[in-house]
Amino acid sequence: PLLGVCLGQQLLFERSEEGGGVDLLGFIPGVVTRFDIDPALPVPHMGWSRLETVRPDPLIEGVKDGDYAYFVHGFVCPTGEATLARAEYGTEVPAVVRSGSRWGCQFHPERSAAAGALILKNFLSLPVSASC
Repeated sequence: PLLGVCLGQQLLFERSEEGGGVDLLGFIPGVVTRFDIDPALPVPHMGWSRLETVRPDPLIEGVKDGDYAYFVHGFVCPTGEATLARAEYGTEVPAVVRSGSRWGCQFHPERSAAAGALILKNFLSLPVSASC
């Protein structure tokens, strides 16, 4: 299993607009884009946002809707079938994604209190052959 954190989640997608455009790993379809939100909201997004489960998964088992996670990012991944959990910051932010045995967290679980610790514990508990 692989867990991409922050930029690591973005790398799972096909392409990013960052730096004038760059190809990424391509495990998940879609293009990572610069935030297109209300100019009153600062970018990069640096702070706490609430998580909301989109669909259950072993990585986010036990994480409750409304738990906070700590984000630091200026680009946002597209939502889609890979999205397991979401947050809001002027637009929908895919907070947790999955493609096979590859997961991504747009936020920093190591800085996200109990919810982040639980996600890291769940990841370390996944079987090595975790295409679950």
